[in-house]
Amino acid sequence: MGSMSIWHWLIVAVVVLLLFGRGKIPELMGDVAKGIKNFKAGMKEDEQAAAEKAKELEAKAAETVQTQTQTPASQPPKAS
Repeated sequence: MGSMSIWHWLIVAVVVLLLFGRGKIPELMGDVAKGIKNFKAGMKEDEQAAAEKAKELEAKAAETVQTQTQTPASQPPKAS
């Protein structure tokens, strides 16, 4: 009684086909596929933006380190 037999599943399938029709189910699956593709594309864009930002930060850090190493250590920093 707790498990569903093949007849139960066939009746459910017939009811679903009657409610949604033959053409509606493939249309819904196509919409789901488009949604998944758009989601994946959005995730790629976010990853690319994060990678670009990380490169910018690394470049700024390298510039800062380079300017600090070019200043002679024997000279005291200028007071404003």
